[in-house]
Amino acid sequence: MSEETALNDIAKALYTINRHAKTAPNPKHLYSMKKEAISQLLKKNQAVKIGLHFSNHPKLSNQHSTLLVKVDEYYFHIPPTKQDFKDLDHLGSLDNNYRNPRAKMSLSQAKRVIYDYIGWTPPKTQGTQGAKKQYSSAYFTPSSLGKMEWPPRKTHR
Repeated sequence: MSEETALNDIAKALYTINRHAKTAPNPKHLYSMKKEAISQLLKKNQAVKIGLHFSNHPKLSNQHSTLLVKVDEYYFHIPPTKQDFKDLDHLGSLDNNYRNPRAKMSLSQAKRVIYDYIGWTPPKTQGTQGAKKQYSSAYFTPSSLGKMEWPPRKTHR
């Protein structure tokens, strides 16, 4: 695989991961993968910092900025460093008219591409396949009520 193709695959994988992270119930891992991959791309000069944008999602009602980074033909936002505020121009509000090109890649394939790029291996699961976890709840205690029939039926005829 050529370096150009690899960079395009990484960009598509980042796009896929970012799209899934926006709707995931627990997106922390996906966002950390994205940030780590973009950090490595920036160190290798395969990504370019464009500038700062105001975020569309203020934290605790405070406006904050995100760093706009270009990877191949895709654009991503990551948290900026203090140095970014000194070195880069502030571009104002996000331009909602601009969209990244579509990428057809499954989340599992995207994860594999990024894991391979950042050199991360998922932890091995302890042989829990086939063994079902017993359901338990702090709020629900199983009871025999409802299992008994009232009035009792005669079991013989």
